[in-house]
Amino acid sequence: MLQIWGIAPDATSSGGSRLAEEACEARHDQTIVHGSLLEVIGLSRCGFLALPCAGFRQTAVIAGSFARVWQSRMQVLMAAGSTRSWLCRSGAGLCLSLWFLFGGARAIRADPEMDAHVREIVTENLAPLTTADHPGGVAAAVYVAGRIQFFNFGFADEAEKRPVTSDTLFNVASVRKLFEATLLALGELRGELSLDDPVNKYIPELRGDYIRRVTLGQLAAHTSGLLLPTDHPPWPNASYSLAELIDILNAWTPHAGEAPGKQRIYTHAGYVLLQLALERRYGVPIRQLVESRILTPLGMHSTLMPERGRDNRAIMPPEQLRKAVQGYSDQGTPIGAPGNQQSYFDFPGTGQMFSTARDLATFMAACIDGNVADPQLREALRMTQREAFHIDQQFGQAMAWENIALNGIDVVDKPGGLNNASAYVGLVPARRIGLLLLANRGEFSHEIGRYHILPALAR
Repeated sequence: MLQIWGIAPDATSSGGSRLAEEACEARHDQTIVHGSLLEVIGLSRCGFLALPCAGFRQTAVIAGSFARVWQSRMQVLMAAGSTRSWLCRSGAGLCLSLWFLFGGARAIRADPEMDAHVREIVTENLAPLTTADHPGGVAAAVYVAGRIQFFNFGFADEAEKRPVTSDTLFNVASVRKLFEATLLALGELRGELSLDDPVNKYIPELRGDYIRRVTLGQLAAHTSGLLLPTDHPPWPNASYSLAELIDILNAWTPHAGEAPGKQRIYTHAGYVLLQLALERRYGVPIRQLVESRILTPLGMHSTLMPERGRDNRAIMPPEQLRKAVQGYSDQGTPIGAPGNQQSYFDFPGTGQMFSTARDLATFMAACIDGNVADPQLREALRMTQREAFHIDQQFGQAMAWENIALNGIDVVDKPGGLNNASAYVGLVPARRIGLLLLANRGEFSHEIGRYHILPALAR
């Protein structure tokens, strides 16, 4: 039995409440992918949730809320406006009962054929890359027409034979940039700052002739023209303090013909600068900004931006560190310990973000279908995906996202990678399709998602 729950997104009923539910008989294929159960979650603008009645841990966001279901204990936290309701039920196999102030309802039914089609595409492309000859593993999530499927391959830690799950904690590398871009878009929509603000409005120490002309929007779209030693090989052996970064930026001179806003040059240092500008504007650390303005509203409670310790490990609670992957090189050599953080910058906030496939699938769904209670956050997520700089007939650059035209399919995606971690989020917004890949090894090809899995899903 698969329980189908439809919950309308508007929590504005004036008197009493109404529960809308529909239960249907549907086959739930318990497909084992390298030892991990395939999980299916339905999610739509109406807040649909599909769960087996018993046995499997699931997580979903319902109209901007967060739900976790355990086999022996169910707890649901749902939020709409200022209304919050905790509902707890005990006992394995109990069907979820939800009463909430909602009006209207509809549900998305399970589609076994579509689920099987998605599973075939994903396993066909990823299984050959996650055999015993390949180090580490991959956590994947696919969003198709309001439903999320999770696929897990390989090991989070080879030595411990700890398998990858949808709740395994990965270093997401440059996928973090999507969150800083969203903060910037949100600030623009709320009138708190402007994309056209020069960066030295918030960092007055920047007095160089070139850097004074760079804007926040240009940093977000990689059109600032900056290209520091930390942005390309040969990679530096040293890290930079904030004062050293400021000195480098003040002395920066471009190549002939380059100017702010006139070219697309990918720059990690530019996003470090954007992070600093956001912190200066709001007077709080970047971690707090991301958490309060994006993670909490979306119900993403397994995503964190920890500081880096002296041992180059993320400073996080032991229970979270136990969920973190061991990172590997593309040749299979362990690099660092679980929770390894890397940065060329030696000041707070410059480490990596850690998240799970389950949490990032929530973000991915919100980017595609706007499952967000806050209309400004919903628009900010869309705003970041729009092309800001046209590169050529096939490629464009948005705010952190990249725009790719593929034979009639418009892809919006963001890859990220380190020498021991790889991440990819790809969207086909017009067809309500999304793909998430998290790997605990370097050089895991994002092209498999961009050029193979997403087009196959969109056909």
